[in-house]
Amino acid sequence: MFAKTTADFAANEIMPVVKDLEIPEKKSPLNVELLRKCADLGLLSVEIPERYSGLELDKATAMLIMEKMSPTGSFATSFGAHAGIGTLPIVFFGTEEQKQKYLPKLAAGELIGAYALTEPWAGSDAMALRATAVLTEDGQHWILNGTKQFITNAGFADLFTVFAKIDGKDITAFLIEKGTPGLSTGPEEKKMGIHGSSTTQLIMEDVKIPVDNVLGERGRGHLIAFNILNLGRLKLGAGALGGAKEVIRESIKYGLEREQFNTPLVNFGMIREKIADMVIQTFVGETMSYRTVGMIDDRLAGIDWKSPTAAQDTMKGIEEYQIECSMIKVFGSEALDLCADEGLQILGGYGYLEEYPMEAIYRDSRINRLYEGTNEINRLIIPGTLLKWAMKGRIPLLKAAKKLFEELTELPAYGGDEPSGFMAVEQKLVNGVKKVALMTSGMAAQKYGDKLMMHQMVMAPLADIAIMAFAMESVWARAHKLNAKGSRKAALAEAIARAYIEEAAGHVELLARKLIAALSEGDMLQINFGAIRRFLKHNPADTIVLKDQIAKAAIDAMGYPFAY
Repeated sequence: MFAKTTADFAANEIMPVVKDLEIPEKKSPLNVELLRKCADLGLLSVEIPERYSGLELDKATAMLIMEKMSPTGSFATSFGAHAGIGTLPIVFFGTEEQKQKYLPKLAAGELIGAYALTEPWAGSDAMALRATAVLTEDGQHWILNGTKQFITNAGFADLFTVFAKIDGKDITAFLIEKGTPGLSTGPEEKKMGIHGSSTTQLIMEDVKIPVDNVLGERGRGHLIAFNILNLGRLKLGAGALGGAKEVIRESIKYGLEREQFNTPLVNFGMIREKIADMVIQTFVGETMSYRTVGMIDDRLAGIDWKSPTAAQDTMKGIEEYQIECSMIKVFGSEALDLCADEGLQILGGYGYLEEYPMEAIYRDSRINRLYEGTNEINRLIIPGTLLKWAMKGRIPLLKAAKKLFEELTELPAYGGDEPSGFMAVEQKLVNGVKKVALMTSGMAAQKYGDKLMMHQMVMAPLADIAIMAFAMESVWARAHKLNAKGSRKAALAEAIARAYIEEAAGHVELLARKLIAALSEGDMLQINFGAIRRFLKHNPADTIVLKDQIAKAAIDAMGYPFAY
């Protein structure tokens, strides 16, 4: 219901005025007007507890809303910044008084929220921020000074979550209301894309706020920043897929109408492969996203928001999936960029014109790889968190890797008997890639230990192998589930899964060879290369036939064939 409501609102209320959002004098008032209309539909209150005028719904609903809002481009950015990072810090870390004061107004759109962490000199290294907070002599107020950079919604926001250092070291979050003396915003940034969203500096010059405006614990602001970003990454990944589905629809629409050499573009093999690749990436990203949010919702199901520890329990539950959140952010944002690039290519010269939607989609999509932590930062988080958890004994990574190394000499030279059953070859590849991920992670941990974070050219391929292992397992499981249910789309899901798993396994092998060359030497080099070959040995799938099948299904459906 919420997905349909959001899709209808986006199509009927936002898309007709989306160009008006890019007119400077209309941008702020129109964003506020549309956000308040969202509030009337309950879209701003989905993740706010009922006791504070919210709907207290699950994370899957919040993700669906973000996905359906995504095709609106700039407005999706404004919406996400308010409903997500502009509101959730108070939901999870606010005092009872702060929640009572602000959450009902944020839910109703009476207040618009914004989140101010980044600074001109502190981007990915957020802990290097220079904004300061000094307690007054009477102990009743904080005086804040500093400049924040790239603050979404700043031009029309009413409430800011701002991060500053106390005594030059204790990072703390503060709530600052618009109109507070000394608080101002810079001019609107002239951006490459998302022209309809507001992005400015937030400037603090002796801003005086009550001590009660500290959000969370003093000196624990970094926990707020990092935990809120986990949810933002999850929803950003799903939101990107909403944009990808729009690209598929526009590409096929144009490809059916446009003829060259007396035949529609969609009949040409290279165009069909582009359509298939877009569908595959979207399907895989969708599968990863909703598998993860399903696990998160299961984890959070028993939490009662009447409990005083509800917020802490929720954040702890979400933290367990921070690796998956980073994976989804990386995969979703890069899938959308692939779709935007290929979609523009399908439209040819017309795709480069402003009057066609692909031009704006192409520009707008690029930001997704930058905010909520750059994709490079998220690639460091994935293996970095795995190693940290392993060192603390939270996961048995090192023990499992040691066991795998002991088994290497016992592996059959040809890779074992061929499996049987539904998608058995693909299941074997999934298991093989998981072993590759375990093997290379163990080798890296063994060689570098706690210094692994200093070796980013090792960390990045480790992350990519982990992402593809999770993606492959997820898409195989979805295809298997649809087949078991006898779904009419089971054959298409199988084709997508087989095509993705085949190509991803090839990428994994290349990355693994790169890592093994860097992490081993001598006799072990050849032993490790042999292990990779055996893990991934299989008869290759015919991806040409599979992709033609996938493209046909999408063309027949006039868009993404798994639309809901």
